[in-house]
Amino acid sequence: MKLGRILRRIRATVVPLCTGKLHFTSRSSISAPGEPALLYLNMGNLLKVLTCTDLEQGPNFFLDFENAQPTESEKEIYNQVNVVLKDAEGILEDLQSYRGAGHEIREAIQHPADEKLQEKAWGAVVPLVGKLKKFYEFSQRLEAALRGLLGALTSTPYSPTQHLEREQALAKQFAEILHFTLRFDELKMTNPAIQNDFSYYRRTLSRMRINNVPAEGENEVNNELANRMSLFYAEATPMLKTLSDATTKFVSENKNLPIENTTDCLSTMASVCRVMLETPEYRSRFTNEETVSFCLRVMVGVIILYDHVHPVGAFAKTSKIDMKGCIKVLKDQPPNSMMKSIL
Repeated sequence: MKLGRILRRIRATVVPLCTGKLHFTSRSSISAPGEPALLYLNMGNLLKVLTCTDLEQGPNFFLDFENAQPTESEKEIYNQVNVVLKDAEGILEDLQSYRGAGHEIREAIQHPADEKLQEKAWGAVVPLVGKLKKFYEFSQRLEAALRGLLGALTSTPYSPTQHLEREQALAKQFAEILHFTLRFDELKMTNPAIQNDFSYYRRTLSRMRINNVPAEGENEVNNELANRMSLFYAEATPMLKTLSDATTKFVSENKNLPIENTTDCLSTMASVCRVMLETPEYRSRFTNEETVSFCLRVMVGVIILYDHVHPVGAFAKTSKIDMKGCIKVLKDQPPNSMMKSIL
């Protein structure tokens, strides 16, 4: 299932449940009164999500996202991943402050014969493309970090639950990667200037090459890199796509490792987040109010990864993720909460 579809599926279930407008109109559709059908589903899968009672309770332990520190056995992987994660907040700040060169580009397009306007637009776009290159390169570093964590958290002889409970610092880093990923994609989806700037850059660069005009910035983003960046930014959720592909690649490259080791790691993480959010005893141990939104983002992120990697997806009858419980946790959030806004 594509990444956008699972978010739409969760959204189509959570939003009507929150507003009390959900009702069945046929065997294969859900709609709100007076509105078009929100989503068409297989009725069996929907009923399973909303009414199933045969799912296992799942792991029941507190994963300390706020204070977990690496043990001696975790330190090697932890330090490698930490080098990447320490740059994550700066990436988000740069993306949040990204304003684009829309005005300069429009002026240059409207006055193609005005060389000063062409130079002004090019001068505005080149440094922005440098930022976009930095974001893309960080996605590659994040992919390598994720694969390192998956290797540690799925290795034998321990089960995924044992790994997450014993190696909480690595589990926290895994969660931080997912949290960063959803935050990055939220910002990217609401900023059309990113793709507009990069498209203008590529068109102008191509024209300069045809006319044999030296182009500042060409050495920084060559044609091969530009092609890869273009594919990256064409995705609605590029970081999630990167992590999903990395997880799939990890599974395919480690054929001696059962796929269940990876999917069970993801489903266990989703279960741990759900249990901590719905259990007052665990939730009361959060000392930072932002830890709730952190858990929610991580839960959604691992569901998406699970749905992408598992052969039958997260909504199948055999799924080890309690989708009914996860949807209820999302539904129970305040109406204006962060998770409602991104869903």
